[in-house]
Amino acid sequence: MADKKKKNLTPEAQQYQSYQEKREVKRPIFKNCIKAFFVGGTICLIGQAISTFYIYYFDFTEQTAGNPTVATLIFITMFLTGFGVYDRIGQFAGAGSAVPVTGFGNAVVASAIEHRTEGFVLGVGSNMLKLAGPVIVYGVFSAFVVALIKTILIKWGGL
Repeated sequence: MADKKKKNLTPEAQQYQSYQEKREVKRPIFKNCIKAFFVGGTICLIGQAISTFYIYYFDFTEQTAGNPTVATLIFITMFLTGFGVYDRIGQFAGAGSAVPVTGFGNAVVASAIEHRTEGFVLGVGSNMLKLAGPVIVYGVFSAFVVALIKTILIKWGGL
């Protein structure tokens, strides 16, 4: 496919594209995947430790410990983002820090910090959910659709 694109370009553009391909820095994809795997796994390990803490010290069940665990992870992420620590973790780990729920907390707080000079209402309040807002809406809508399908299947299918 790259050859087809080169055929449609002018000779100067082809020459520039080949020059650009030679000068392009090769990304260490395997190394980045390993870092993302271990950092994401460490975040999940911390989440499991928090969940276990809630189960043994606060008499939660495995089913009910999930919500306070997620809230605690998001709080820790927001705290670390406020001090600039989570940004360094994100630079190192890439998707390993963005995919877990901690990435959501980071996105909200980073947007709020970025717009704090505009004031609390017009800056922080209106901009902190610009990135996370669509994710929340999509999640709520998806949950509604899945619950609706499940209800229909149970009601009519007798599952």
